[in-house]
Amino acid sequence: QVQLVESGGGLVQPGGSLRLSCAASGFTFSRYYMSWFRQAPGKGLEGVSDINSGGSSTYYADSVKGRFTISRDNAKNTLYLQMNSLKPEEAALYYCARGCTIATRLRCADWGRGTQVTVAS
Repeated sequence: QVQLVESGGGLVQPGGSLRLSCAASGFTFSRYYMSWFRQAPGKGLEGVSDINSGGSSTYYADSVKGRFTISRDNAKNTLYLQMNSLKPEEAALYYCARGCTIATRLRCADWGRGTQVTVAS
């Protein structure tokens, strides 16, 4: 069955960096758009970034543009999110999702369980 397993979250100081990974299995990873979302406590789900199946096209929410980089390694069935210059308000549970863009979240076929990012000094 389809599995999406996020990792790489943790505690980081404001201005710091983290690299999230999403290991995919159970489907042909290279055929699907992939996306990252996040949800902070008490807030709604927010789209962060997405990437097309081949990795040649990416999209970012305005709030992370210039600081976050999405990428994928189709040979390793893994999606990444490099996050730099993190802000305290970006502390959230970060999820990867299959088969959707951040604008089409209702079409996401599968979701991971998330990895927690905490930004605090």
